[in-house]
Amino acid sequence: EEHGKPLFGVHFNYSYSHPDDSKIFASVGANKVSIYQCTDDGRIKLLQAYTDPDPEEDFYTCAWSYLHNTSELILAIAGARGVIRIINAATTVCIKCYPGQGNAINELKFHPLDPNILASVGKDHLIHLWNIKNDTCIAIFGGIDGHRDEVLSVDFDILGKKIISSGMDHSIKMWTLESEILEETIKKSYEYNPVTADKSFKILYVDEPQFSTRDIHRNYIDCVRWFGNLILSKSCENSIVCWQPTCLTEKLNPNIKKERNCFERSRFDYNQCDIWYLRFCLDYQQKTLAVGNQVGKVFLWDLENENLSQHRAVVLSHPKCSAAIRQIAISRDGSCLVHACDDGTIWRWDKKM
Repeated sequence: EEHGKPLFGVHFNYSYSHPDDSKIFASVGANKVSIYQCTDDGRIKLLQAYTDPDPEEDFYTCAWSYLHNTSELILAIAGARGVIRIINAATTVCIKCYPGQGNAINELKFHPLDPNILASVGKDHLIHLWNIKNDTCIAIFGGIDGHRDEVLSVDFDILGKKIISSGMDHSIKMWTLESEILEETIKKSYEYNPVTADKSFKILYVDEPQFSTRDIHRNYIDCVRWFGNLILSKSCENSIVCWQPTCLTEKLNPNIKKERNCFERSRFDYNQCDIWYLRFCLDYQQKTLAVGNQVGKVFLWDLENENLSQHRAVVLSHPKCSAAIRQIAISRDGSCLVHACDDGTIWRWDKKM
C-alpha cells in the first residue's frame, strides 16, 4: 500500500451470500482501510479504500459481518483512538460509530452465529460486548478478577457460548455467555430503542471469569483462538501452544489430575518471532494453522495430522519479503493465503489444487 506503514490486520470475508464475495479481504494500517479481491488470474484487485479524517488514527484490527435485514457486507474497524466504525461495503458508507471504549482497541471479533454481536478488547483491560443492530453496549467483562493490563486478543467458541481472552498480563481468561442474566441482557438489547428510550441501556458488568490461567506463557499473549474444545495461544516465544483447560475435561475424564488447571497437548515451533503483536490464523474449517515471523516467512501446519506434536511446518518465503508479518488470513475455500507486513505490503499465496 502507498503509505508504506505497518499493516496490523488482514481478514477474509467468511460471511458471504454470493460466490463472488468468497475471496474478498480487508487490510488495516495507519489511518487507512482497504478492501481487496483475490482474482482468478492471481492478482490482488483493490475494490474500495477509506481514509480516516484523523491523521493520528492507527487502525489495528478489522472484522467482517453482514446486515441481517439486507445481507449487505459490513466491516468493523478500530485502533489507537478507541473508536469502532462500521462500514457498509455495499454502499461504501460508514454507517455506525461507537466511541464507548475510550482507549486503544486491539482486536474485534463478531459472534459466529449472531451477526449483530461484536466483541472488542483493548487498552482499558476490558472486553466489551456490543449489539450493533440497536447500538448498545450489552456487557463489560473485567474488574476484580479480570485482566490487569491491556487485552490483546479475543475469540468466540464455535457455538458462541464462550469467550476466550488474553493480554499483556500473561493471562488467558474464559468467560461464559450462558448465564441466565447475560442471556436476558442480550435479549433486552434487541428490545431497546436508543431513539425512543428515556434512559441509556443498563450495561451488565461481569467481573468473574469461568477460568483463568498464567501457566501457559511467560510474556505478552498476543493471539488466542478456540480450536474445538482446545485452545491455541502464542506469545513472543517462537511457539504456538495447543492446550486444554481442565474445566472442559472434568466431565469427560473425572480421573484427570487437578494439580494444574490446564494441560498442554502439543506445540507448533517456528523461529525468528520474538516480538509481539504477530498473530496466527486458522482457516475456516480449522484444518490449517498459519503464522508469520519477523523476517517475512510463513509457517503452515496441517491440523488433520493425527500426531500434531511431530508434524513439521511447511515454510513459505520470498527473497523480496523480509518485513515482519503482522497477520495472515486464509480464504474460506482454503485456496488463497494473504499476509500483511510492517512495510505496508500485502502478499498472496495460492494453494496448488
